Amino acid sequence: MTKLPFSSDGDHSQPADERGFFAEQQPKRSNLGMAPVQQDDAHYHGHRDRLRARYKDHGDTALADYEILELLLFRLIPRRDTKPIAKALLERFGTLAGVFGASPALLQEVKGIGEAVAFDLKLISTVGHRTLKSELKGKQVLASWSSVIDYCHAAMAHETREQFRIFFLDKRNALIADEVQQTGTVDHTPVYPREVVKRALELSATALILVHNHPSGDPTPSRADIEMTKMIVDTAKPLGITVHDHIIIGKDGHASLKGLRLI
Repeated sequence: MTKLPFSSDGDHSQPADERGFFAEQQPKRSNLGMAPVQQDDAHYHGHRDRLRARYKDHGDTALADYEILELLLFRLIPRRDTKPIAKALLERFGTLAGVFGASPALLQEVKGIGEAVAFDLKLISTVGHRTLKSELKGKQVLASWSSVIDYCHAAMAHETREQFRIFFLDKRNALIADEVQQTGTVDHTPVYPREVVKRALELSATALILVHNHPSGDPTPSRADIEMTKMIVDTAKPLGITVHDHIIIGKDGHASLKGLRLI
């Protein structure tokens, strides 16, 4: 009997690499040994061709979010109807951003998504983040504020733990470095003002933009956020380092402490 390439964790419901498993399936033959019986899953081939044609002729505006996700999954799972998988992903995570922001472990909880496809989805997400980040290189960050927000939202909004990120800027407010300095829990990240300033001096930065996310989704700054920001401002100012802003990222928006006149 042919053995199927199931995962080694004892779960016999999911192949170790779902892409290879579905690609290797052979058409079943009739009991008489005649021509192969048409597979039930062959119906999706025409659907794929029509979806590709719509995208080619009219662009992404002609497709719903689940159809865009379908087009991508065609490549990752070549021989399976991917519409139910695309819809299940969006039902679970809410939006395309939520799908690509989800952890590999959570992605694999959706039926039809195994380790290999979860890895590919995260790789695609990383390409998107790097693309947004590249928009900031060589530019004055304060003059590219919308690009900063777009990048931070893509990189941090769907993280399940708080991250504290710093943009280090030179005297022209051009980006020197973008670093995640600390990663904490679901509702707290330890931040040490002296370490922030020390790193700024190492990089010869003269200005900072502080960023962290709220996994709860609500970007409203807490009292601790405000107090921590003031501590960093007070530590950095005597050394000639300016804190331009502290941005808090949530799933549905962001808050600027400078915009709220809290710094």
